[in-house]
Amino acid sequence: MEFSCDYFELFGLPIGYKVDLVLLAKRYQELQFKFHPDRHMRGTPKEKKLAVINISYINQAYTELKSSLLRAKYLLSLQGKIDFNQTQIIHDPLFLMEQMDLREQLDSARKTADAFIALEELNETASRRYKEIQELFEQQFNEKNYEAAADSLAKMQFIDKFLNEINRFEEESDNLT
Repeated sequence: MEFSCDYFELFGLPIGYKVDLVLLAKRYQELQFKFHPDRHMRGTPKEKKLAVINISYINQAYTELKSSLLRAKYLLSLQGKIDFNQTQIIHDPLFLMEQMDLREQLDSARKTADAFIALEELNETASRRYKEIQELFEQQFNEKNYEAAADSLAKMQFIDKFLNEINRFEEESDNLT
C-alpha cells in the first residue's frame, strides 16, 4: 500500500501550525517500525520497492512537520497558496529596516572582542522576533488569511536565514579557538 494522504493524516494529527512534537516523534517511530524496508527483505521486488517509497514518504513527512518553518510552508501548500518556484517578496518597509539593522549589528559583532556576547544578544533578539512572527502566522492561517500568512512565512524564512548565519559564525569562531 502506497500512502495517498497528507502528512498530518499520516501521523494522525489535526491539520494546524501547532504540532505535539512528542506525539509526532512517537508516531514516527511506530511508522518506522511498521514500514522499514528491513522488515520486507523477504518480500517480492515490488514489495521491497514499495517499502522504500513508503519510508521515504514517512521520513519526508516527519522532517517537514517537525520543523516550524517547513510546516508553515507545507500548510500553505495544502491550501494551494504558495508557489515554491516563485520567491516571496517582502513589502513591509519596517521589517526590512529591522533586518538591515540586525545585519549591521551582525557585521559589528564579528569585529568586536566580545563577539560571543554580541552574537548571543543578536540571537536572542532574532529568536524573539521569529517567535512573534510564528504566532502571527498561526493566527493568520487559522483565520484563513493565507496571503498574509504567506507574507509571514517569507519573514520567517528571512529570520531563519539570519539565525543560521549567526550559528555558522559561532561555529567558525569555535573552530578557530
